[in-house]
Amino acid sequence: MTKKKAKRGGSRKKLKSLSEIFQFLRKNETPIYVVTPTPYSLLGLDQWVGGLEYINYFDIFDGNHDRSFVPTRMPHDDFQSMEDVANYLVSHPEFLERAQARKDGLAIFVMFNEKTEQLCADAGLSVALAPAALREHLDSKIVTTQLGNDAGVASAPNVLGHADTYEELMELADSAKLGPNLVVQTPYGDSGRTTFFIKSRKDWDKYSGKIVDQQLKVMKYLNHLPGAVEGCATRHGTLVGPVMTDITGFAEVTPYKGGWCGNDVSPQLLPDGVAEQVQEMVRNFGDRLYKEGYKGVFCLDFLLDTDTNEVYLGELNPRVSGVTPPTNLITSTYGGCPLFLFHLLEFLDVDYEIDVAEIQARWTEYDNWTQLVLKQTDDKVELITKAPQSGIWRLDENGDVHFARSALNITSLGQETEAFYLRVYSAGDYCYHGADLGCLLTRGRMQTDKRNLTKRAKLWNAGIKAQFKSIPLMPQQAAAVPDDLSEGKWF
Repeated sequence: MTKKKAKRGGSRKKLKSLSEIFQFLRKNETPIYVVTPTPYSLLGLDQWVGGLEYINYFDIFDGNHDRSFVPTRMPHDDFQSMEDVANYLVSHPEFLERAQARKDGLAIFVMFNEKTEQLCADAGLSVALAPAALREHLDSKIVTTQLGNDAGVASAPNVLGHADTYEELMELADSAKLGPNLVVQTPYGDSGRTTFFIKSRKDWDKYSGKIVDQQLKVMKYLNHLPGAVEGCATRHGTLVGPVMTDITGFAEVTPYKGGWCGNDVSPQLLPDGVAEQVQEMVRNFGDRLYKEGYKGVFCLDFLLDTDTNEVYLGELNPRVSGVTPPTNLITSTYGGCPLFLFHLLEFLDVDYEIDVAEIQARWTEYDNWTQLVLKQTDDKVELITKAPQSGIWRLDENGDVHFARSALNITSLGQETEAFYLRVYSAGDYCYHGADLGCLLTRGRMQTDKRNLTKRAKLWNAGIKAQFKSIPLMPQQAAAVPDDLSEGKWF
């Protein structure tokens, strides 16, 4: 007779209240591994969930975080993506020894692929996320548009099709009466690098090499405000986190025109009633995702037409995303219940019931926060000799930045003059054009009402970057720079 495998979560009792959910997760003994380059994506979740630890490549806390396990560096192929980092970590002998000693664990990633799934299966782990094949299918901007149409969630006026010449593009646009000023998207990849603004043949000639031979989403150009929201598709319906506006394309912060470099969590940036429209859009889309077989957290980008205040679907990120950290910060700080807990409940072997509307009501009032992802804007590859440490930094009255104190959690912040900085690269690593140097999270706003960077944002960006010191490479040194620099990002 074979031995029956123990139930994950260790309980068959239905959880009927938030108190029971909190207690269940706090006492959880199922190993949960958050396998990411740094612990930032789900930092602080270990305070809510027993058995959870971070498996990281970068030791951003210098060994001081007792839930962050950083395996000894061993030789590996140059990383070209976050999937490569995930596969390196889950196949590392030190991690495998750890996982096999605890048995039947769950693994969580930001990005992963089918190879990751196989490595996890070999290690006796289950991936607590939608399957890679489903995520790849849903990641297409074309599929997102079609699912949105099914859910009654409108995209900006658009047409789907192919165009291998400028004339074909204009014919496609004319068929949907989109006008001559167009936004063209290819199916896969970061919107900052797969979205093309075309209003002339000159623009087409500039971008056509990245457009031809692909299915396209061709949209009417709108004067718009971009934003993002994290939702969580569950068996009881979709929960929706705080509505954020995007920080994109500022040359001081990122070298990528239109590239994402953070978010403002500031209700005042949106006209009255827009946040509610966005939440309804995310709720309807999440319910449609669940029918598609997807469960757990996802990020939905939206566009607010600033001429009409109409809200349109942008794109889907079916994963733990860049808005996950501020989402969990806001929902736990102001609503006493981080959104990601409900993701875990979908993958732990436990039955539960919740009142979605009651939980949603907990997250309606919150303060202003900002996260800013600091990328190297200098076009150079150098060896870092000094890097700022993770923790609380302070901006003084002269506009200078100074390290204030050590901290492991974002909630350690005090006033708007303080910020929580999480390092990625440290002394001995290489910096390069477009690299994620670190992430800054602080109270208050980083954008004005007219969507310009505030003076404070510029001081923080310059002040933290000034802490880095680097030297040119020696002739015999070779830096591991991704072939496609757009893939060399860790947030």
